Amino acid sequence: MRDKTGMQINRRNLLLAAGGVAATVQSGAALAQTSAPSASSGMISSTIGRRKLGSLEVSSVGLGVQNMSRTYQQTIPTRAEMHNIIRSAFDHGLTFYDAAEAYGALEVERILGEGVEPFRDQIVIATKFGWNIDPETGERKPGLNSRPEHIKVAVDAMLTRLRTDRIDLLYQHRVDPQVPIEDVAGAIKDLMDQGKVLHWGLCEMGLKTLRRAHAEVPVTAVQSEYSMLWRGPEKTAIPVCEELGIGFVPWSPLGVGFLNGAIDAKTTFAKGDIRGIEGRFAPENLPHNLALVELLKKWTERKQARLGQIALAWLLAQKPWIVPIPGTTQMAHMIENIRAPGVSFAAAELADLNASLAAIDINGARLPDAVQAFSDVEAPAKS
Repeated sequence: MRDKTGMQINRRNLLLAAGGVAATVQSGAALAQTSAPSASSGMISSTIGRRKLGSLEVSSVGLGVQNMSRTYQQTIPTRAEMHNIIRSAFDHGLTFYDAAEAYGALEVERILGEGVEPFRDQIVIATKFGWNIDPETGERKPGLNSRPEHIKVAVDAMLTRLRTDRIDLLYQHRVDPQVPIEDVAGAIKDLMDQGKVLHWGLCEMGLKTLRRAHAEVPVTAVQSEYSMLWRGPEKTAIPVCEELGIGFVPWSPLGVGFLNGAIDAKTTFAKGDIRGIEGRFAPENLPHNLALVELLKKWTERKQARLGQIALAWLLAQKPWIVPIPGTTQMAHMIENIRAPGVSFAAAELADLNASLAAIDINGARLPDAVQAFSDVEAPAKS
């Protein structure tokens, strides 16, 4: 028996796995982090907790599975190990998994569907449509495609890949400048009426489009980049979400690895790694921006936590309806991330941390211009 969110009403109690898992050290910066207190030292609560995105209840930290078919470094993780991480996250109390048809393309949804199949009815699956992708072959064509007829075909293919009969939270991945958002919302409404979609959201959209979308079919969540490294939504999407009662899901809450020490002044990026063409990691900007990591290191000592846990706990402290979705392909990092809710800040501590953050200006653009062009787009008016 399910409630309106698709969750089983008599959900079994989740078991918290005991013990820590040793991290794989991949860089000098990561090595430095191993001197911080262990995530399983007992000084950090292991209770992940719950939050609400609108009316949708999820664990207070989710798991982004974007890189489970191919990492930023262009390596291909072992499928069995990705299933293991997905299932171990559930055993630790995580109930919120984030994917997209564009990841892979198509392949990450398959990995997620395989991984969660034993407990599908006890979790929330979020995925995304919107890029111009053939839903059968995965061929990625230029631009975007949010035509209503394409959305419906794409969702049917998603359901097959995810091995499920409904998508708990379906996002428009980027706003299509050729399709009125009212037409998109109409397609979503049809899918909801059929029981194929339970909630919907938008990613990186223009604010006028968000208001129009919400007026047509209430939006459950907005997903945009947000972290200590990129705080843009604080002046844009977050105030609108607060006004309208919409949840906020930060993608890249660890700054694509920067905030957990995976990038230092000596880091080089593999061919194809988008971080290598982001201005904030350019040689002329990176040494300056590492002041942010140095600040985090001071707080790891103060709070007896890891770098990434401080960054995630800071996000959680901003609003009670913010749910970060850190991605990882390493078991140790997943366990660290889901223990971040155990790190808390007193009001004076949060004010102190925010003042220190405000004193650090981040140099360089967050995304290449060609990618940034897809963000903050307003859908055309409906004729």
